[in-house]
Amino acid sequence: MNIIIWLVIGGLIGWVASMVMGTDGRQGIILNVVVGIVGAFLGGLLFGGVFGTSTINEGNLSFSALLVSLLGAVILIAIVKFIRGTSAR
Repeated sequence: MNIIIWLVIGGLIGWVASMVMGTDGRQGIILNVVVGIVGAFLGGLLFGGVFGTSTINEGNLSFSALLVSLLGAVILIAIVKFIRGTSAR
C-alpha cells in the first residue's frame, strides 16, 4: 500500500479511536497516526481471525479491516489509560 495512504488511514483511525475514548484533546496528529497503526497491528492479532480479515497494515481497506483496526486502536488507548492510571470513560 502506498505509504501516504497508510499514514492517512492510520491517522484517521487513531483520531476516531481517540474521540471514542475521550482523549482527542490530548493527542496530536503524530500520536493519532501511531495509535492507528499500532492499534491496527493489535487488532489484527486479537480480532483478525475472529472476523476473518486482515487490517490496514496488510493493505486491506475493506469495512471489516477498518473495524478491526479501530477496535485495536480503542483497546490500545484503553491499555495506555489503564497504565497511566487515568480514569476510563
